[in-house]
Formats: sequence, structure tokens, C-alpha cells
Amino acid sequence: MTTQATGPIQGQAPGVAVPPMPPLVPARRWWRPEGNPLKLLLYLAVLAGVTIIFIYPFAWAISASLKPRVEVFDNKLIPAHFQPSNYRDVFHGTPETGYSPPFARWLWNSVYIGVLAAATVTISSALVAFGFAYFRFPMRNFLFGCVLATMMLPGAVTMIPVYLIWNHFDLTGTQYPLWASNMFGSAFYIFLLRQFFLGIPRELFEASRMDGDNYFTMFWRIVVPLSWPALIVTGVFEFKASWTDLMKPLIYLRDDDQYTIPRGLKNMLDLFGPSGGGHGDYQLVIAGTVLATIPMIVIFFLGQRFFVEGIATSGRKG
Repeated sequence: MTTQATGPIQGQAPGVAVPPMPPLVPARRWWRPEGNPLKLLLYLAVLAGVTIIFIYPFAWAISASLKPRVEVFDNKLIPAHFQPSNYRDVFHGTPETGYSPPFARWLWNSVYIGVLAAATVTISSALVAFGFAYFRFPMRNFLFGCVLATMMLPGAVTMIPVYLIWNHFDLTGTQYPLWASNMFGSAFYIFLLRQFFLGIPRELFEASRMDGDNYFTMFWRIVVPLSWPALIVTGVFEFKASWTDLMKPLIYLRDDDQYTIPRGLKNMLDLFGPSGGGHGDYQLVIAGTVLATIPMIVIFFLGQRFFVEGIATSGRKG
């Protein structure tokens, strides 16, 4: 039904029909989702099933870490006998094992090595990515393709040459090889950050140049403040990679006090297992694994907003 205007409206000729007002639709309640209820139930069932599949291993690990030695592998999520002292024994050992693992030291080693690895690779990769995103020079795309091509090399191919380089500088048996190589950047992070930097308006850099900034001040005053999501994603990804890395500590570390958490847990597994003359105290190994997993869960929970924003924005430019 059309309603005639009763008087002139500002910006509208007299006598022009006014379109009818749309009916008011009440806001949808959050407990009444739209769509077919059967499809919704199917979706929730699939989502719940996948969630259980992903959560079950961690729930099993928590349960096993609270059990006595003889009940570790009984596959019961609720322990028949609780033994929370396993978490104390991870730090102090038990008379049966005859070994007191320096777990607190391993935690500290993993934290500061992870922070150094994340900081160095983020800064170095961001500088290289800024060069590829801002500067226009001959063969830029070719050189960027060469950087990306290095990702095609498996780690096993470069493992021995890299070891020989560190051995030449007498740094094997130290913790430097676990993080110092990150000072030269990473091809994956260079690609990720370059895609993000391409989304920054070039007019900001031109205005900064007119104000007298050089390239380094442009990087710190414009790129860094506008790229926090991508930089945080890079740092967290590298921290996680360093936190869970076992191969490098196996190759370069020699002493207990130098171990990171993965290397220390591997040492505990070798000592406590029957093959190492132990009694099969796997509940201590699992308790240590749970303690090593919790920090990563907290970090990813706190940084999930930056992950979505950083990765989604990086994919908008090609």
C-alpha cells in the first residue's frame, strides 16, 4: 500500500509517493538460530564429534599424569587412584628412578631460547619483507621467488652443512644454534609479512619521506605500529616451533642443564623406560608433557584474535 505525502519533504518534490515503511522484525534471540533445525542439529553433532577427537588425547594425558605407574595405560579418563604427586616428582624425582630431572631449568631454557628465536626471526624477516614490499628494483620478483624457493628444501638436506658451519665456529654443544640462525630470517615469515606490508597505503610512506624520515624510521614509525597482528603471529608461530623442537636439541646439546623441554622429556623417557633400565615411570613423562603443553594453550588462547586478523589480512594482497 502506497502512502501519499501530506506535505513537502526536504529534498523531495511535492506529490511524490513515499515508499512504505518496512515492517518491524523482532530481533532474533540467540537461543533460536535461523535455518532448518535438523541441519543445525547435524552441524552441532559433527562439530561436537570433531571437538571430542581433538580434545581426547589431551584429556587422556591429564588423566594418565594423575595415575600411579601401574594404571597409566588403562585408558580410563577418571583415574581409579589419584596420584597428583607426579607433578611434584617431575621436578624432584623419586627414589625408585634414582634421577632428579632439572625440569625447572628445562622450562627456563625453553622460555628464553623461544623468546630469542621469536624476536630475532620476527625482526630480521620484517626488515627483508619491508624491502620487498616497498622498494622497486630490477629483478625484485625473481629474487623474491628465490627466497620462496628455499622453502622447497627439506630440513634433512641442510642439516649436515648447517652442523658443519656451527662446528667450524666451535659452537656445537651450546645453545646458540637453537636460535642464532633466525637472525637471517625465514622464507615463510618473509612471505607472510610482505603480503601484510603490501596492504599499507603507499601514501603514508610518501608523506613520511616528505617529513624527512629515512627508510629505517619509516619502518619503525609506520610499518611496525600498523603491522602488530602480523608481527605477533610471526613471533608466536616461531616461539611454538622453538618450544616443540626436538631435532636441534638432539643434535647440538650435550648436558642436562642445557636441555630444552622436548630434549629433557626425551631424556626422561630413555632413562625411565625399560630399555634404559628404568621401571616404566611413564606417568612422570606424561606429567611433564602436560606441563609443557599448557603454556602453548594459554598463548594461543590469548593471541587467537591476532592470528585471525594477521593471517586474513596477509591473504588480501598478491
